[in-house]
Amino acid sequence: MGLLWLGFTAWGAFDIRLGYFISVIYRKKTKYKKIAITFDDGPTEYTPKVLALLKQYNAKATFFCIGKQLEKYPVYAKQIIAEGHQLGNHSYSHASKFGFFSAKQIEEELKKTTSIIEKISGNKNYYFRPPFGVTNPHIAQAVKKTGLKVIGWNIRSLDTVIEGETKILNRIVKKIKPGGIILLHDTSEKTVRVLEQLLPILQEQKYQLQNLDKFLADD
Repeated sequence: MGLLWLGFTAWGAFDIRLGYFISVIYRKKTKYKKIAITFDDGPTEYTPKVLALLKQYNAKATFFCIGKQLEKYPVYAKQIIAEGHQLGNHSYSHASKFGFFSAKQIEEELKKTTSIIEKISGNKNYYFRPPFGVTNPHIAQAVKKTGLKVIGWNIRSLDTVIEGETKILNRIVKKIKPGGIILLHDTSEKTVRVLEQLLPILQEQKYQLQNLDKFLADD
């Protein structure tokens, strides 16, 4: 029984959709053809290319940003807001050991990044996506104290792992359904090229691409 419990706990920590430690929004139940495209780990030098494509297709998105990256590229962050997109919290450091931080350390990171977001956007930040999609009791405790909503995904592109653009695109397209949340990263030319192919497909299928505020609002 102990090994079984340990197995379920580990699975719960690494599969954000389970909401094992804390409530997670990873899709929306809706009959309407709408999807939330989300980008993690930016802003970076690739963010303007992503924004240009979104603008071309009149698509809105949410960018889960690392606090350090917001400090490095504040101009791109402001552009995200100016063009009708949304910023979300993706921790301050995105440290490889983030999952091992104390609740206090995590809380400090969330508060610091939220402060940067609100200063840039002029709006309150409601959303947090844990680095690597990992959740645990310390992260749950910090989220509860900061009052943030945890956002997951149900369409994981694996664009940082898979090399072939066609494989990434096909992986996304076969999972597209109303109310889906797509996970991408505005961190490479490869993802920019995938997005360039994905957006016309979604447009052809008559999907509305919305930022999280609009996407999660009542239909």
